[in-house]
Amino acid sequence: MPKFIPGLALCEGFYHEAVKPVLDAVFPNLRYTAALIGSGSEVLGFDTPMSTDHHWGPRLMLFLRPEDITQQDAIHATLRHRLPHTFRGYPTNFAPPDPNDKGTQLLAETTSGPVNHRVEAYTLHSFFQSYLGFDLDAELTPADWLSFPQQKLRTITAGAVYHDDLGLDVLRAHFRYYPHDVWLYLLASGWARIGQEEHLMARAGYVGDELGSQVIAGRLVRDIMMLGFLMERQYAPYPKWFGTAFARLDCAPALLPHLRGALLAETWPERERGLAAAYEELARRHNALGITEPLPEQVSSFWGRPFQVIHAERFADALRAAIQDEAVRRLPADIGGIDQFSDSTDLRENAGLRGRIAGLYG
Repeated sequence: MPKFIPGLALCEGFYHEAVKPVLDAVFPNLRYTAALIGSGSEVLGFDTPMSTDHHWGPRLMLFLRPEDITQQDAIHATLRHRLPHTFRGYPTNFAPPDPNDKGTQLLAETTSGPVNHRVEAYTLHSFFQSYLGFDLDAELTPADWLSFPQQKLRTITAGAVYHDDLGLDVLRAHFRYYPHDVWLYLLASGWARIGQEEHLMARAGYVGDELGSQVIAGRLVRDIMMLGFLMERQYAPYPKWFGTAFARLDCAPALLPHLRGALLAETWPERERGLAAAYEELARRHNALGITEPLPEQVSSFWGRPFQVIHAERFADALRAAIQDEAVRRLPADIGGIDQFSDSTDLRENAGLRGRIAGLYG
């Protein structure tokens, strides 16, 4: 096996050293954008040697103008015959899509004949329509923002652009992060989720249901982590890289010991101590943002019961009160974004359903 090269760096070299010379020679007047965004662990910068076993390798996305997309077959055929069979030790040839594995393509070594490469052509409009279910000619609404999965927004704004005649980087800037009031709405919804369950972890444990208490604690840990991403204005990736990305947040060193303690605890009082410390850290960070009036940063008893909570509904109420945009103020309270109300992969990944999901917001 060749020495592992992170995919973004491999594909950058592949573009400059293998693809661009062919395009310059055969299609000298072509205006295009070359990039790697969208699906793939390498787009997020999280790929490892294990990633090379599927859907990974020297590849590229080529964005063409609508008037030039008719040249995609000619470009594809030219590259099939002129690309090298290997690049930096990796095959440039891919096996056909596997119909039993969601169309995954694996690297397949060849030494002669045309290369079944993965330099894939799109228009900007066709890519965003197929990947996000969004028409670039439309105005972004709060319902659009809330129905875009954060994983997809992260992979649109991450990755790399290697050549940009068509303004992809300018376009990506529109998706860099949520508008301010949509952000406040998502923060409010995140706190509301904690408020709905923060007392239930202890209540389940109090009656001897330690397993049920652990399940609720796991849900609360996830919600705390989601708020960490929101507070630092970073899109959260999907579960495979959720913890990896969280560990890189500024809040991680302060929160991780408490979250691990809550998850590893064998009894509900130990679990409560870990979660309570995490709530207090979140509250301090909320107040540091200066987006609402300062709120109490210490846990206290839940309406006289022996359970320690942060009373997360106070944070949700204050955040909702800070929203100025009338369109956002009219949104259903506390539903939140798609990642907050559903963890269904089939729902979040199906761009064709996004318009119907947006309909939930009225």
